[in-house]
Amino acid sequence: MTDRGESALQRSKNALIIGPSQMVWQNGQLVIDINEVSSLPLISRMRGQIRVVPSAVTSVELPLTTDGAHVWRPFAPTARISVDLEAKGWQFDGHGYFDSNFGTRSLEQDFSYWTWGRFPTQHGSTCFYDADRRDGTRLDASIAFDINGLASHVDAPPRTPFKRTMWALRRETRADEGVVPRQIKPMLDAPFYSRSVVETQVNGEVVRGVHEALDLNRYRQPLLKPLLAVRVPRRTKWTF
Repeated sequence: MTDRGESALQRSKNALIIGPSQMVWQNGQLVIDINEVSSLPLISRMRGQIRVVPSAVTSVELPLTTDGAHVWRPFAPTARISVDLEAKGWQFDGHGYFDSNFGTRSLEQDFSYWTWGRFPTQHGSTCFYDADRRDGTRLDASIAFDINGLASHVDAPPRTPFKRTMWALRRETRADEGVVPRQIKPMLDAPFYSRSVVETQVNGEVVRGVHEALDLNRYRQPLLKPLLAVRVPRRTKWTF
């Protein structure tokens, strides 16, 4: 990922272009063309294409705060993906999803901690969104999506802690009584954020999916934020 200036942005009804990379809706597929340079410690070129084919596109929105200042939008919670990057071993097909968060205030202003998980199931996918708000209230959202994109709130087992990350970031997700979730594959490990593939058991079904944990008390620390500029390259100028 690269932070770029306003001159690098173009968008239309079906396309979002940022510098040399773009996302375009074509014939019911989201086609993502990537042309970037990775960050430290291993600087290398990342180029290729990812195709996301949703089983359905939803109209669901989940307010994360009572005033609607933060919203989670699961556009395609159940999808197939095809990855073809210019690197050995980075060509594969699998299951995926496409979602986004929107907000009118900074995350650290309204939240101290949250976890999110999206787990493929026999009937579609289930998402857990659990957050601790700074006003003392909690968000406990468990939503199941069928292959047609129909969403429904479902009962979920309790929040269950599991092994902390290398940065000692606490993690938890939903799991049946007596089951301890476990990390299957690390994806991103930062002092305030973790993304990984996690296995858990929900209502008797063993599932594996993408999980994230975000500690916004850590993120808001003034000595930590400048480190983002080291991990995310910044390019202020761009000409199409």
